[in-house]
Amino acid sequence: MGETPLRRQRLLSVDVFRGMTILAMILVNNPGDWGTVYWPLLHASWHGCTPTDLIFPFFLFIVGVSIVLALKPRLDDGTEPRSLVSKIIRRALILFSLGLFLSGFPFGLFGPKTLADVLHTWRIPGVLQRIAVCYLAASLLFVFGRRRILVGWTLACLFGYWAAMTLIPVPGQGAPDLDSKGGHLAGWLDRTVLGSHLWVGGRVYDPEGLLSTLPALATTLLGVWAGLLLIENRDPLERNARLFVNGWILILVGYVWSWFLPLNKALWTSSYAVLTAGLAMSFLALCHWWFDLHQHPRTARPFVLYGVNAITVFVGSGLLGRVLANLSVGDVTVQKWLYGHLFLTWLPPYVASLAYALTWVGSWYVVLVWMYRRGYVLKV
Repeated sequence: MGETPLRRQRLLSVDVFRGMTILAMILVNNPGDWGTVYWPLLHASWHGCTPTDLIFPFFLFIVGVSIVLALKPRLDDGTEPRSLVSKIIRRALILFSLGLFLSGFPFGLFGPKTLADVLHTWRIPGVLQRIAVCYLAASLLFVFGRRRILVGWTLACLFGYWAAMTLIPVPGQGAPDLDSKGGHLAGWLDRTVLGSHLWVGGRVYDPEGLLSTLPALATTLLGVWAGLLLIENRDPLERNARLFVNGWILILVGYVWSWFLPLNKALWTSSYAVLTAGLAMSFLALCHWWFDLHQHPRTARPFVLYGVNAITVFVGSGLLGRVLANLSVGDVTVQKWLYGHLFLTWLPPYVASLAYALTWVGSWYVVLVWMYRRGYVLKV
């Protein structure tokens, strides 16, 4: 399998990878009760890394891979890089706008909050907003930069962020303290620039804040690098092996780095960015080996349905979840009523909470099957 044919075909492994990631994201975002959730489905309280902490970097990583698969064939056909800029910017703006809309929804329509209250505390950063910024920067760097430029930016983001977080004094505090949720430059910058428009669960920092977007961009650029490995003009098994070996090298580097800079998803520390990118690269190699080289489409289908409509199901799930959490039935919300009557009456609390989340994921699968059969693929 040569370089050009692989670039022309749609890789099943990429859709499966994206689908698995978005499915996991929806699963962990929709428990029946946040007070009864098994620990693998929760983020680490601060330092550390749980399975849930892998989901967002995996998604940013596959964004980087997709950038190569989408743009490289067009560049090879002679498309002028400048002609791609408007489409890249348009897609980034749509993603960012969807993220802002999701952050403000339901705009005080169902609860005690007024629109003025929403505007005052409307969270500006967010998951889709970070995806938009990283997609924009990584796409432009890929289109206009050579490989050494991509490597340079990746290293600059990782080491520059490390230096900024560990060496630069925090105004009004002095030496940075990464063990404190607000005692670091990233938290100070978020509070200073964003004010009340931070994640309500953080208050003194935002997990998708300004400075931590730098190592998140590095995660995306490492995905770009994986995409370039994926389309190399080599024997398929050799190409897959190189992908897998490079992934384990990153895992080792990230693990050793964590001895000096702790793994932390909320801060997106450089060690965390490297280790999670390595895990993502190794997992992509496994998916590529199973689904593309050995061709097992039947086992791929459920994940592909989530993968081809990833943003649609993420936004739709977020909107519906917020509606159910704000509409009331008597003294309780619709979400609590459904959870209490359909699951908690016959299952132990932790099992009931997981069953609710699995049912939520399964219900969206039914919607995605309906969309797939009718050819509805909503692309941003």
